[in-house]
Amino acid sequence: MSSNITFGTLFSRLDFFPQVMISLLQKLFSLLIVTEFVLGNVANGFIVLVNCTDWVKRRKISCADGILTALAVSRIGLLWVIIFYWYGFLFNPALYNLRIKTIIGITWAISNHFNLWLATSLSIFYLLKIANFSSLLFLHLKWKAERVVLMILWGNLFILVCHLTVLSIDAKMQMNDYGRNFTWKTNLMEIMYHLNMTVITLTNIIPFTMSLTAFLLLIFSLWKHLKKMQLSGKGTQDPSTKVHVRAMQTVISFLLLFVIYFLAQIFAILSFITPKNTSVLLLIEVIRILHPSVHSLILIWGNKMLRQAFLSFLWQLRCWLKEKK
Repeated sequence: MSSNITFGTLFSRLDFFPQVMISLLQKLFSLLIVTEFVLGNVANGFIVLVNCTDWVKRRKISCADGILTALAVSRIGLLWVIIFYWYGFLFNPALYNLRIKTIIGITWAISNHFNLWLATSLSIFYLLKIANFSSLLFLHLKWKAERVVLMILWGNLFILVCHLTVLSIDAKMQMNDYGRNFTWKTNLMEIMYHLNMTVITLTNIIPFTMSLTAFLLLIFSLWKHLKKMQLSGKGTQDPSTKVHVRAMQTVISFLLLFVIYFLAQIFAILSFITPKNTSVLLLIEVIRILHPSVHSLILIWGNKMLRQAFLSFLWQLRCWLKEKK
């Protein structure tokens, strides 16, 4: 009898162990999400504050700083959308009804669109300003770099309009009552799902391809520059080389985080048509929030003015803490 009780207790504890592990894993993922959310808001808020302060002082702002500021604002919006989805999914599922889901979807589409395209525009702007090619077309684009960036930003609004249109039609279809014609509704929902996936894929693939092209051209430009420096007998640690390397670091970090972010988006969309696993969905959110958080920290470190302002802030914070002690 005692052995049965002992074995029964043992098996109940073994069944309880995976549940405890899953619960701890979910808490860990939630902690990571909140930490990344706070860091992302601080980093992007810092970029906006420093650039706007400099704008007010000088009464003008450069194209690169303007793109950085707009990018930081879009990422703050994207971070809040992701954290709201996390809160509704984990703590208040009743809040996440069809209307709220549609609003979040539209807000995410807008903030995500500008997040990707502004970062891509920044990569292209770095390419046009830093790289050196003898092509007449490139020299023409280099001379009108700011206009090229503005044309890219205006041109990609068509993709955003298409994405918002698909989301609006999808929301109306889900609200409509098709009576007993479930087959018709299922077919329409499947068509809208594939259309939505196509638009999201285009929204990500096009800016990724453009950023990748900018990165490859920067590498080629750096290779030509280093070869020229070696032939002239000069060293390779000149200002132009450093600028090339810094721009490449910024673009490659964006590309790597972009790939991770895009894959997380695909898994997030697929999770809506598959049985939901809370731990997996939380892991997806941890990965998704990396892009607008970590890349902004890299941008701060790669920008001379932002880096100096950040180091000055840390020094002042250190002095203030010493005075408090």
